[in-house]
Amino acid sequence: MRGATCSFLIPLIGGALLCSFSGFTRSLEDQTGRPAPPHLVFIMVDDQGYGDVGYHGSEIRTPVLDQLAGEGVRLENYYVQPICSPSRSQLMTGRYQIHTGLQHSIIRPRQPLCLPMDDPTLPERLGKAGYATHMVGKWHLGFSHRGCLPTHRGFQSFLGTLTGSSDHFSYWSCDGGAEACGFDLHDGERPAWEMVGNYSTTLYIQRVKEILRSHDPSKPLFLYLSLQAVHTPLQAPKRFLHAYHSVENPARRHYAAMLSCLDQGLGEVVQELRSAGLYQNTVLVYSSDNGGQPLSGGSNWPLRGGKGTYWEGGVRAVGFVHSTLLKRKGAVSWALIHVSDWYPTLLGLAGVSHYNSRYLDGHDVWGAISEGLPCPRTEILFNIDPVSKRPGGLGQKAPMTLHSFGVWDTAVRAAIRVGEWKLLTGNVGDGDWILLQRTRMPGGLERWQGLEKRRDQQRKSVWLFNITSDPYERVDLAEARPEVVKHLLARLAEYNQTAVEPRNPPDDPMADPQLHGGAWGPWLGLEGEGGEGAVEDMKVERKVKVKHCKVCKLKALFKKVGSRLQRNSLLF
Repeated sequence: MRGATCSFLIPLIGGALLCSFSGFTRSLEDQTGRPAPPHLVFIMVDDQGYGDVGYHGSEIRTPVLDQLAGEGVRLENYYVQPICSPSRSQLMTGRYQIHTGLQHSIIRPRQPLCLPMDDPTLPERLGKAGYATHMVGKWHLGFSHRGCLPTHRGFQSFLGTLTGSSDHFSYWSCDGGAEACGFDLHDGERPAWEMVGNYSTTLYIQRVKEILRSHDPSKPLFLYLSLQAVHTPLQAPKRFLHAYHSVENPARRHYAAMLSCLDQGLGEVVQELRSAGLYQNTVLVYSSDNGGQPLSGGSNWPLRGGKGTYWEGGVRAVGFVHSTLLKRKGAVSWALIHVSDWYPTLLGLAGVSHYNSRYLDGHDVWGAISEGLPCPRTEILFNIDPVSKRPGGLGQKAPMTLHSFGVWDTAVRAAIRVGEWKLLTGNVGDGDWILLQRTRMPGGLERWQGLEKRRDQQRKSVWLFNITSDPYERVDLAEARPEVVKHLLARLAEYNQTAVEPRNPPDDPMADPQLHGGAWGPWLGLEGEGGEGAVEDMKVERKVKVKHCKVCKLKALFKKVGSRLQRNSLLF
């Protein structure tokens, strides 16, 4: 029997965990009489869809999230990136991915790539300001050398996974199908083999509670809880699955169970904040990292598209702020907010005012959230990905360049929002509306679904929507409003002038966990560790590795060929 599981407490309303999270606002003071900097708790959930929370009408029961959001400020014009690594990189640096070289795809486990070392991370800045910094959960920002690890990027402690996904019980993680597999759960910098069997959500919540119990309330705390739920593989404790036995879709049933377990765990975290005497001076931020994946049980309904796309279903996220320090509570904010804004916003709350805003793409949006003041953000560059151009296939014509105006190559995958307008170019992903649950279907749904499958849409490369009046992106105005298209294409061109080259190194065969004791981890030695003599040691180590590189590559090649032969044998 697998290890620890969550205890199932769906009927929470009126229970102990859902005792009122609201409290009186007070300004705590330090020993000098000045307001004490608040504790900061940032919760990032993996692959939660816009429609997968109770207060958005989901059939999935999320009473804790509903109450936390209801007593705080719901962010209903809040955006992230459509995939994991880019959202996390922008949270950590406050910079668009065109400025960090992460424009294309995620950071794969075998890539010698990580968050740029010259960008100070949020925990690094907070640590220098006197904060205790702890991370629990999924990193997914690279680990090729030790300098890339969370414990070298500002976190004093870390328990979690380095890759993008792993089994929620065994922590076995594979890259490229079965080409490279290994164990991925680390406590600090060592593989935590002894924790196998514990369900990831339960394990992470337990570690968070331990951190809160042992923390000195007089010292400001930054806690980053980055849950792998509800990312695949879809696994949940049986007692949570039982509550959704009537859900016919197996993926949806498991997804719902995972989210309910997560919801209960966050209730335990808030209760621990109260018990530890931290709650009254804590700002809690909740965010999904991207839209839900409908093929894996997620729902972004009624938004268009999903994870991996630049339609609203891929980039508009579930998000809220809960805190007694908010000047308004029980509110809904329609301020335009992006995941990159948390960097300057949280630093501002911490009293760190000397960061160089010229190099940031994020804005301090606390006034807009807490008081409803005008938001400093008026536009969002979702991305410019020159690697993902949309070339015509063999024997096909090139994509239409309608309204390119000679200022932008509309075959390039890009998306931008300026005010109420949103422009997309290139191959921005499947744009269907997917309704997973049984609900009353609005009139005209048939006209929405299959829109991107129409023959006249197949080579289209420019879309324009008024998101304020058409949040579901049903009416393309590219032909009707060419002057808006031209303006937004010009903005893309201006942003592109500041972009750095995409960093997409090929996979390194030396990264295979089977060459390093069976666990994923750094394989490039001392690079990035710093310290006197580290550079010379690194040069020596590289020379040694070059001698063995041919053997490593040969081993990896045999393993790769073997795994492919094995997979092929299963197909015949």
